Amino acid sequence: MSLKPRRVDFDATWKLLRETLEGVITCGSVQRVTWNDRFSDVYKLCTAVPEPHGDSLYTSTKEFLEDHVRNLHKDIVASGEDHMLEMYHKHWERFNTGAGYLNQLYGYLNNTYIKKQKYSEADMNYGVFPVDADCLLEIGELAKDTWKNLMIDPIKNKLVILILSEIAKDRNGYDVNQTVIHSVVTSFVDVSEYKKKLPLELYQEVFEIQFLKETGDYYRHEAARLKADCSCSEYLEKVIQRLDNENFRSRKFLHSTSYAKVTHEVQSRMVADIIDFLHGECKDMVVQERRKDLTNLYILLKPIHKGLEVLVREVEGHIKQQGMESVLSLKNDPSFVEAMLKVYYKFKELIADVFNNDQAFTGALDKACSAVINHKATNTRAPNRSPELLAKYCDSLLKKSTKGIGDAELDEKLNGSIIIFKYLDDKDVFQRFYSRMLAKRLIYSQSASMDAEESMITRLKQACGYEFTNKLHRMFTDVSVSADHVNNFTTYLRSKNESLGINFNILVFQAGAWPINQPNNITFNIPMELEKSVQLFEEFYSKKFSGRKLTWMQSLSNVELKLCYLKKSYIVTMSTFQMATLLPFESSDSLQFSDIRTSTGLPDRELCKQLQTLVDTKMLTTEDEKPVNETSVITLNLAYNNKRTKFKIMAAIQKETPQEVESTHAAVDEDRKLYLQAAIVRIMKARKTVKHNNLIQEVISQSRSRFTPSISMIKKSIETLIEKAYLERVFGTTDEYSYIA
Repeated sequence: MSLKPRRVDFDATWKLLRETLEGVITCGSVQRVTWNDRFSDVYKLCTAVPEPHGDSLYTSTKEFLEDHVRNLHKDIVASGEDHMLEMYHKHWERFNTGAGYLNQLYGYLNNTYIKKQKYSEADMNYGVFPVDADCLLEIGELAKDTWKNLMIDPIKNKLVILILSEIAKDRNGYDVNQTVIHSVVTSFVDVSEYKKKLPLELYQEVFEIQFLKETGDYYRHEAARLKADCSCSEYLEKVIQRLDNENFRSRKFLHSTSYAKVTHEVQSRMVADIIDFLHGECKDMVVQERRKDLTNLYILLKPIHKGLEVLVREVEGHIKQQGMESVLSLKNDPSFVEAMLKVYYKFKELIADVFNNDQAFTGALDKACSAVINHKATNTRAPNRSPELLAKYCDSLLKKSTKGIGDAELDEKLNGSIIIFKYLDDKDVFQRFYSRMLAKRLIYSQSASMDAEESMITRLKQACGYEFTNKLHRMFTDVSVSADHVNNFTTYLRSKNESLGINFNILVFQAGAWPINQPNNITFNIPMELEKSVQLFEEFYSKKFSGRKLTWMQSLSNVELKLCYLKKSYIVTMSTFQMATLLPFESSDSLQFSDIRTSTGLPDRELCKQLQTLVDTKMLTTEDEKPVNETSVITLNLAYNNKRTKFKIMAAIQKETPQEVESTHAAVDEDRKLYLQAAIVRIMKARKTVKHNNLIQEVISQSRSRFTPSISMIKKSIETLIEKAYLERVFGTTDEYSYIA
């Protein structure tokens, strides 16, 4: 075929082209040779000389399509209501396919004649041309536009009524022709899809709005019927079933943009409209932990605005109640930790299983656990004991005991203790108690595993940061450094050719890192058996570290003593004070209390406590087995017998006393005052001037990771800093402070 433009007889060429168009638009049989010839004819008409026939070709094609659609419209209307949808579907599918072929046949006309006259997308979006400007359409678009104007517009109301009737039948369980309905519905979209803006306008205005209204009415009545006939559990299941059915129905019949709208309509009518009724059922479901019902209720309420608020509140209240019932009976027992963990794990699993780990319910679990763990009795000013009990629980896990647990179980229990720790408001109180107990474990070599000890500190560090565990790390460092001191001291003794006559081991600690109350340190007369060791170590230490001062904490030291005065020998581990009270009995089997006091130099109260522990263990006796006092005569029990040949009698000394607990809380209060003052200074230094309320809020925010300070404590700290001239009140105001540089 020559591409050179030539003269063309339009009428003769159009006559041939029209015959082929009738075969194309009806998807009839068109020979390949004929197709190629007509393709060439379109080209010839568009490039004809002296004048192209593009205008005439477009106009004639438009008239042809209009005549064809009018004839189809008559055929569809004549088929009657019973067959209108099937006939529409049949003609539309054929016409739509034919329009696609027609668009290919007119490819040259589309590309050269029509596109040159069409507005660009930029013109439509940003130019001066209106969206509905009258411009030429490509032939495929023209065919669909003709279908819309001459087919859909005249019978759209009748079509929609018939479609809605068929969908209603489907809802009621009758069989309908899915292919036909889907084809008719999507034709409303297909005829306008070429439009740059609002391609779904026809579909929405003609069909979707009416369909959503019908759907809402149907499910409003359905909700009322089900609510009257069913229990709440049955209602929930049936609503979910209706939602699934309608979701599936949408995918059978509708355009994808309608899926979410239909679901929302069903949810609004069957859930949102009766949400008060559903909320009223929440409490019983939660209290009885009806998992299936709760799952269904969650599924239905989640998409509704503020639909979950009541359910979340009920879940939080139930967890709190369960926690209180499990824990309050154990308020003075470290096993409260495992009781609380049991509640935590139970509801964590429930939230994962029922509520899909929804953040709102996870938050409810956190709030409930925090409320239980930090609960304080309203009628007492006593501090919350949870931090102390958690520290004791950790101590029982990490201390050597006869009850052996495996590494995996220990790791699991330590992880559980960290869960409880994260809920504590008074983390600084826990830190104090934990550090005291850790100190005792390290001093008395009672740790079951140093790896477990360090693992626990690492967990605390991850939960609260390096500052929180800094002193705990330094305690471990001191223990390892002390081992070096012992080795160096042994070398020092060899160099001096000195012999102590006893096995001597020492721990040297930094005073600032260890929670040991030095002002209450008890001094006593060191037994002569230990004097040489103490003197030589002081000499060694002063030479190695000039400027450092050693303070001996004899109340924390212990000895291993061999008893040779009985029928069989015993090796006993006891405190140094206990040993000092026993040594005077080497010269006499019976001594006055005053004699032992003179020998040891211990205060009466402390001496009574040490002697009483030895009396309790039957190593010493008193007259008529009376408690030890200042007038007692104490006798060595020469008939003492023990099944073990090696044992300890230190437990009573190492037990936490009420005085130590009280002093721990007092130390925490002092630390808090200093912490708050430091926080206020940091804030003021950065801000220079701050309003009173803003300062309070920032201090609370900075302190929350360690403890929750009271407003009165913050106010006292502000007053203290004003007295110390760190800050002052801004002149002329009553609620603003400025920093004094």
